[in-house]
Amino acid sequence: MHMDFSCPCEAFGFLAPFADWVSFGLLRLDPDSRLGAAVRFFVFETPKVLLLLTMVVFVMGIVRSFFSKERTRRALAGRRESVGNVLGALLGVLTPFCSCSAVPLFIGFVTSGVPLGVTFSFLIAAPMVNEIALGLLWVMFGWRVALLYAGMGLVIAIVAGWILGRLRLEKWVEPWVYAEQAGSAEEDERLGWRERVACGRDAVESIVRKVWPYVAGGIAVGAGIHGYVPQDFLASFMGRDAWWCVPLAVLLGVPIYSNAAGVIPIMTALLGKGAALGTVLAFMMAVIGLSLPEAIILRKVLTVRLLLVFFGIVALGIVIVGYVFNAVM
Repeated sequence: MHMDFSCPCEAFGFLAPFADWVSFGLLRLDPDSRLGAAVRFFVFETPKVLLLLTMVVFVMGIVRSFFSKERTRRALAGRRESVGNVLGALLGVLTPFCSCSAVPLFIGFVTSGVPLGVTFSFLIAAPMVNEIALGLLWVMFGWRVALLYAGMGLVIAIVAGWILGRLRLEKWVEPWVYAEQAGSAEEDERLGWRERVACGRDAVESIVRKVWPYVAGGIAVGAGIHGYVPQDFLASFMGRDAWWCVPLAVLLGVPIYSNAAGVIPIMTALLGKGAALGTVLAFMMAVIGLSLPEAIILRKVLTVRLLLVFFGIVALGIVIVGYVFNAVM
């Protein structure tokens, strides 16, 4: 199945001549040189990704105004485990929580009666299948890639959470967690549309301000790949033929600290150089869902054994996703 990985959004057509003018007119770089190709990639991708990011964050900021930690916790508490895994994963996609919120969320969920496996389904889905990743994937690579990514990410979150719940690993949670008392704070969520639009603007101001350095860094890395890395080398290194490409991509993604907005420009460059979609998506999911900073944060509430089991099951799911995508795309 052939996929066109160019940006399907025609609204950004003006950026191509602008990037050509800056790179080859203003800076007088040779269009056939590696430096010229790298600079043009950076000039073209930076405003495109930042504009897309701003639009996606604004819309999802409004969506987020309908959710809160308290409402999410109430929705998951008392659910049957199998139903809770599905609901937890779905809420993880829609709610604005990432690894930095992992500890307070974990404590709040567990002490409110949310089963451990359901909590893990939520914590896996929240960073991995987040709304920024889906919005950028949809606009830049098309709805098929975005929906397949969302579907496979949800499957990982649901199945991994269910397995972790079946293993009955509560004894591997740090004992002090269960000594905490669940909070009873109520949040007023009766907002009008003016307030919800303000939430969207606030989200743009806070999120884009925080992530734009990662976006610029990711685009710079992508520009280097685009201009200087030979296509044959990258295709062999992150292709679909060798069985070890997908596991290696997952291992390479773990130590990298970034987010969806920062890693998607790298995806663009890798795919443009011939890397396989499944291998690249596995790399992206590992960066977002299996980062070392997340492990350090979760270590506060999980013993080392439970943390290793958690990461191992999620890593296995990501590897399977990579193989599936390479087989069908």
